Amino acid sequence: MNVFVVQDYVSLVVLVVLLAVKGFAFVNSLLWSPQAYEAAGKLTKPAWVAITGLGFAAQLLMLTSSPLNLIHLAFTIAAFVYLADVRPALAEVTSRH
Repeated sequence: MNVFVVQDYVSLVVLVVLLAVKGFAFVNSLLWSPQAYEAAGKLTKPAWVAITGLGFAAQLLMLTSSPLNLIHLAFTIAAFVYLADVRPALAEVTSRH
């Protein structure tokens, strides 16, 4: 097996995983109320929906490009920031304990 074939498969797996992450972040950003974003002290709901939605759309449009592409990297970081920082803050301000 050629090393470049292995590289192509690894790249494809990474792109599909990142597409799933960005898709999840986009759908999840749609589910919270605008008031929850304000209460958590984060960017507004339209801002996060736009950021995650553009990242998901860019990933779909550039599915065959390298995962190290600058646009992929920027939107991947944004999706991970949403999932690691914003989503837990939203869950915290809307929990019903």
